[in-house]
Amino acid sequence: MFKKLMMTAILVASAVPLAAQELAMVDSETDWSVYVAESPKECFIVSKPTDWSAQRDGQAVTVRRGDIRFYISIIPGEQIASEPSFLAGYPLKQDAPVEMRVKDTTINLYPNAEINAEYAWPRPDEDAALIAAMRGGSEATIIGTSARGTVTTDTFSLIGFTAAYEKAQEMCQ
Repeated sequence: MFKKLMMTAILVASAVPLAAQELAMVDSETDWSVYVAESPKECFIVSKPTDWSAQRDGQAVTVRRGDIRFYISIIPGEQIASEPSFLAGYPLKQDAPVEMRVKDTTINLYPNAEINAEYAWPRPDEDAALIAAMRGGSEATIIGTSARGTVTTDTFSLIGFTAAYEKAQEMCQ
């Protein structure tokens, strides 16, 4: 189920020229962009963090990371109505959940190295609650731990999230 989503997300995140042929950015809502792929129809919104930091043993450290993104994917052909996912930009510690906070809501995201070691997802039964929190918030904070033990904190703006989400829902009905 996640395999097609991961290929699409990886193509967009890495800006491979093939992605420009298969995907089209149809809208940009402040800090969120809306993409659509045809045949089969897939839509997603994506944002990059406005700020991030890293710590090891409680001390700030400088680390290199790949692309950092947060996605909401809609894949009608696979009955995926709204699937959140986080791309950390490094291999995540597999036995440690990633914590996402929006206002008073905290939801854990879980890495799965069998799909992609750099991604984490909420449990499917928490997707709607996470999206509802994002619609009502102004920023999201995601705290993850790398396979090497570095703790990162990523801050995502939620300005434009609701408009981008609604546009993607409309485009992928």
